[in-house]
Amino acid sequence: MNGHQLMPGLPMAALMFVCPGLAAIILVGRTEGSLGIRALFARAIDYKGVRPRACYVPLLLLNPAVFVMSYIAMRILGTPVPAPELEILPALALCAVFLVTALGEELGWSGYAIDPLQQGWGALWAGLLLGAACAVFHWVALAEAHRSFAWIAWWSLWTAAQRVIMVWIYNRTAKSIVAMVLIHASSNICWQLFPIRGSFFDPRITGLITTILAIFAIALWMRREINPTGG
Repeated sequence: MNGHQLMPGLPMAALMFVCPGLAAIILVGRTEGSLGIRALFARAIDYKGVRPRACYVPLLLLNPAVFVMSYIAMRILGTPVPAPELEILPALALCAVFLVTALGEELGWSGYAIDPLQQGWGALWAGLLLGAACAVFHWVALAEAHRSFAWIAWWSLWTAAQRVIMVWIYNRTAKSIVAMVLIHASSNICWQLFPIRGSFFDPRITGLITTILAIFAIALWMRREINPTGG
């Protein structure tokens, strides 16, 4: 493993973000041809497909809220987390980079994999299975970044819980890939902006907070299954 990084905490192995999207393009191309590939990309950039439109507010605020709660929890627990420093131009550059990388992954995870998984296993199990797959997919990059076993385990919990929430939102936004790209990108942006350049990011805190939110989403799923006409 080399020590080169694309940015702090992001090793060269992170370039594998293209793999889920490439796999989706190849598989869709085999079964549906060029028309299927065009349809996949059309869904991935169809920002008007997020319905209801009011969903954009929670989509964009979900991860910032989680990271603010993580910051507050760490301060309460006595962790000497420095005050956030936000520089506009670097933050905008991060937005551009992570929107591209999120699109590369979500073409595969949300554009191709999630619907067949839901058809076979149901929404909840699909979210859990896809969350586990997403976590394992990143293990090579995390190992290259010299993360400890415990750090990777907590990070995996965070990722799996977040994917459960994402699948719940996916089904609530007319199966919008754009919604998934926004959540995925905002997660990475918040991580890099967490002081300082992600160096104080603690997956234990963020993972537990996200897991609590995922349990809430699961409770809503179970309520809907018991009472299909309710929430």
